Amino acid sequence: MAAAREELQRDLAEARELLARATRRRLRELLLGEQRRLELELRNLPQPREAAAEEEEKSPLGGYTVKINNYGWDQSDKFIKIYISLNGVQKLPAENVMVNFTERSFDLLVKNLNGKNYTMTFNNLLKPISVEGSSKKIKTDTVLVMCRKKQEEKWECLTQVEKESKEKEKAAYDSSDPSEGLMNLLKKIYTEGDDEMKRTINKAWVESREKQSKGETPMDI
Repeated sequence: MAAAREELQRDLAEARELLARATRRRLRELLLGEQRRLELELRNLPQPREAAAEEEEKSPLGGYTVKINNYGWDQSDKFIKIYISLNGVQKLPAENVMVNFTERSFDLLVKNLNGKNYTMTFNNLLKPISVEGSSKKIKTDTVLVMCRKKQEEKWECLTQVEKESKEKEKAAYDSSDPSEGLMNLLKKIYTEGDDEMKRTINKAWVESREKQSKGETPMDI
């Protein structure tokens, strides 16, 4: 996740640098659109230990059921780790925190935490997991769901839906690498632009590369 965030931040910094120097209306509109897309993608990256979003509804278990929407995740060679923040969860009896695993999903149920029940369902995990090797850990204000990978390989995302979404976005920018999206956009603008537009892009590109070669960040995020 850290590498993906760093690449997005670099792309965003370069887009902002080019936008600051662009004078042509069409070029500015295209760069502004790319800037907004990158900002949105950065905001949507999951963060560890985010507060659980609460969507409450009456529960047959008594009280209210809260659907957990926010989470953080990480991975090691053997495990996918999902972090769910729940204040005071460590005070509950162990039997009040239950996780049911299948080969491509898991369900979390936390019962009677401050008068509410909390649920979370993950379907269509990107790759199969070992039901027997998966488990949960209760930490201070956090439930950690440990999904044991069937094969020790890096997952590019958490679910099949996320993968399909990323592939659609890549196709939209005609690139197999998300970090090349901005490059392809600028190449397209350069190819279709007039002489003045090409001079603007060339100047901004050269100055941006000079800053990067000196170890400087083109623009603060």
